[in-house]
Amino acid sequence: MTVEIDLLRLRQSVAAGQLLWRQHGLTRMVERGITRKEVVAVLLRGEPIEFYGHDKPYPSCLLHLAEGEPLHVVAAFDPDPPRCHIITAYRPDLDHFEDDLKMRRIKR
Repeated sequence: MTVEIDLLRLRQSVAAGQLLWRQHGLTRMVERGITRKEVVAVLLRGEPIEFYGHDKPYPSCLLHLAEGEPLHVVAAFDPDPPRCHIITAYRPDLDHFEDDLKMRRIKR
């Protein structure tokens, strides 16, 4: 069974500025030339493509946004107090994703 996170509440916390930028995510963003503004856009308007409901300490999800250069963001949601944890961000590629950049390629 897939457990989904409360995407509406996650987006409300982002809009309210309740973000926790994890060190790993910030490091990867700098390495990959991804800005905080781009990440926030994905969080507010991106399409959820994978859910990791059993992640600890909070459930997380992978969001995809293809406005301009496609971008993926993994974020977790802490409901109490409500805040969004940014885990990582990257630009999807055709080595790992199908042509739509949403579906993972099956490893053979």
